[in-house]
Amino acid sequence: MSLLVVGLSHRSAPVSILERAALTADTQSKLLQDTVAAEPAAEAAVLATCNRIELYADVDKFHAGVAELSTLLAQHSGVGLDELTPHLYVHYEDRAVHHLFSVACGLDSMVVGEGQILGQIKDSLATSQELHTAGRLLNDLFQQSLRVGKRAHSETGIDRAGQSLVTFGLEQLAAGVPVGAWAAGKRALVIGAGSMSSLAAATLARAGVAEIVIANRTLERAERLARILTEADDTDVAARAVPMESVPDELTRADVAVSCTGATGLVLTAEAVAKALEGRVEGPLAPSLPSPAGAGPRRRADADAPRTSAPAVVRDGLAPLGPDSDDDCPLDLSAVQATAGFSVLGEAAVAGMGAAELEQHAAWVDKGAVERAARPAGGAVLDPGAETEVITALAATVATVGRIPERRRPEAVVPAPRPEPVLSLLDLAMPRDVDAAVHRLPGARLVDIESLAEASADAPMASDVDQVRGIVSDEVAAFGAALRAAHITPTVVALRSMAADVVANEIARLEGRLPGLDDKHRAEITQTVRRVVDKLLHAPTVRVKQLAAEPGGAGYADALRTLFDLDPETVASVSRADENTQHTETPENPVNTAENRGRA
Repeated sequence: MSLLVVGLSHRSAPVSILERAALTADTQSKLLQDTVAAEPAAEAAVLATCNRIELYADVDKFHAGVAELSTLLAQHSGVGLDELTPHLYVHYEDRAVHHLFSVACGLDSMVVGEGQILGQIKDSLATSQELHTAGRLLNDLFQQSLRVGKRAHSETGIDRAGQSLVTFGLEQLAAGVPVGAWAAGKRALVIGAGSMSSLAAATLARAGVAEIVIANRTLERAERLARILTEADDTDVAARAVPMESVPDELTRADVAVSCTGATGLVLTAEAVAKALEGRVEGPLAPSLPSPAGAGPRRRADADAPRTSAPAVVRDGLAPLGPDSDDDCPLDLSAVQATAGFSVLGEAAVAGMGAAELEQHAAWVDKGAVERAARPAGGAVLDPGAETEVITALAATVATVGRIPERRRPEAVVPAPRPEPVLSLLDLAMPRDVDAAVHRLPGARLVDIESLAEASADAPMASDVDQVRGIVSDEVAAFGAALRAAHITPTVVALRSMAADVVANEIARLEGRLPGLDDKHRAEITQTVRRVVDKLLHAPTVRVKQLAAEPGGAGYADALRTLFDLDPETVASVSRADENTQHTETPENPVNTAENRGRA
């Protein structure tokens, strides 16, 4: 059997895919049960966080295991296999061990060095143990990963490079201002009462906010968290709990809102946030809609409005298309726009037109009473006197190719001024709790998993990271050696058991031939035979353990069984007995089983 991990994370998939693939607690349990029920897998564990979904399994076939685990991930995540596959990564045997150890140390986290992942690995192990899907291999692996993570944090300064996702998110909201100075005196709303929300509430309390309101679907959990915050010795914050129905009212009074729930839909819509900002920000609060695909740099403000015969006016800096309206235009300008992919205004209006169509359009425009000065700023207007050569070249091109060439120029985009945010929102949920349209609301600042991923790409890494990588490499080598050595231990035990049976049988035969042998001589002969057998077996068994612990040494167990004609069922029974006597670690009772196996 071999270790296999198939998964996706913020390093391999966009946030939109991670958001859709997020697994609920019930879905994780079903995924584990279906994995161990599948033919290639004997054990399974799921590590699901806000920025990764990984399925670990002990499989007997690599290719069949990859296919089965990938299919199961797609089925339970709801993302089609064809869409999910390009974002999946696969690690096998030692590489799988290296990956989990790196994850446990925070090297693969969105914020390098963050320690919260250790709690999530503990939760994953506990769930697998509760469902009985984690056997000997995954128990040892996850237990050892916890020890490696703790060693990295205790022996290096990785904590200086890393921080919790909550702290990193608050730093992004503070926009360069120290979090303590930014948060001082603010009123905070925390939506959710799970581990991430609790960490956010505690971090905000230590940062110096004046009040924290906890909203949760289960009010008792919110009340318990509020009580813990109020009674904490290291903070002085007023905390209270409210039901989820009170979130809209509390949002109108909050300066900071942090949301991390297990909801499958949006908890805060853009409309709800806009309503909470009413009276706190000047101007309209409705989020602006993005331009439709294929639209050019300019759009008609009245494209969908009823056409009238009212005099043409300039709106939003855009010139009218014709004398009064485009009702009598000889061309279907909307069709031209859709075909050419350009706006029907200004120079782009004629880009891609045929020569005959251009002539019809020009004749119609010439009849209009539009002032030249009313045309869009930056529009290309050719002066026949000054631009003779350009016009001649343009006419020659039209005559040759039959169409006017495209002459669009990029226009500088001047960002609209935004007021200082009066409401800062941190969305740590996956899938997202806060509507992404909140990004466009004036007076609101939203930091979510996607923006955190972009910001963390430029975050500096501490020099201690190299030291942690060294620890991971050493621990992977030690774990692999112990695993391979443990693989041959049942065979060695079965060999020694067979040798003991041979000694016992020969002593029994000797007693039959020498019935008058006294106890003293019988014991001496028995001890001598045993010493001879032990000395003959000592060097081979020690050497085979050493060879088996090296990479590629798994075949030595098979060789030993073949050479000594050992019964496979005897070897298997030794393995089962060893598993039954093994102490299983829980997060509260750690036992270094991999280390113990290495000494076997």
